[in-house]
Amino acid sequence: MVQEVTVIGICEMQGGLCYQLFCHDWLKKMNLPKQYRCIHSTNCSCTKGHLNEDAIFLLFQHLNWNPKLIAAFSCACKWFDDIAKRVLWKEFCKARAPKMMLDLQYSGSHIVDGNWRALGKLLIYCSGSTKGGLFNGIHIPGHFAHTTRFSRTSGKSFLLRQCRTDVLYVSDPCEHLDQGEEGDVGFFRGIFKSFATSKVRKMLIKRGAQFHTTEVCPYCKAKLWNMLQAKMIPQSASCRLDAYEDCVEYYVCLNGHMLGICSLMPLSDSEEADDAE
Repeated sequence: MVQEVTVIGICEMQGGLCYQLFCHDWLKKMNLPKQYRCIHSTNCSCTKGHLNEDAIFLLFQHLNWNPKLIAAFSCACKWFDDIAKRVLWKEFCKARAPKMMLDLQYSGSHIVDGNWRALGKLLIYCSGSTKGGLFNGIHIPGHFAHTTRFSRTSGKSFLLRQCRTDVLYVSDPCEHLDQGEEGDVGFFRGIFKSFATSKVRKMLIKRGAQFHTTEVCPYCKAKLWNMLQAKMIPQSASCRLDAYEDCVEYYVCLNGHMLGICSLMPLSDSEEADDAE
């Protein structure tokens, strides 16, 4: 069976180009019929009004929806942050994973509407782990993942048989090798389509699964269910990850974001030889 996959990449910062596009001469050539004042804060530093949203859209389209620039832009003021959440992160997700985004919103499913920033972060950011957090005793800082592969077909391996009509996109594990006693550690993440109506959610509720008492989703700050405690991690998950069977753990939040950890099995000598070739 051919796997349905999506590969996400992060473009590099384009400082010189960004400066050119923001310069006054360039902006004067654009048709800006109206400027908008910040509607969120009376003490915002942008007291002279804002650019038209269309101009901002064209600017970031030219920058290929660079996520680092979108993040920096959203920090300028609450009005910019609002545009980033409503428009820019949505366009970033659609540009980086068009087929995946179409599928997530197919047949009227609006699971990502209003939460594009969280989804954008999930596509490009490995959350890592902190001591005393979700994965006790393991401290690996979060970081940008420069290339990430998401697969709907792989997602089936993380679901119990009775839940495999659900749609789950899961990334390949982000590998962190030689982590002392933990060995080779892999972090993976994913997202459900229409999680509110999914069989996984219904089963979690039916089994009385408890939320984590202190930690929340690193992408949207929603509460988290522990799939290991709910006994909802199939053996096929470790096979898909090339991980030890009893060393796979993952959480699912109320918005359908999934994040997990596993202990990766070392490559065999024959596999290492094949890779060398």
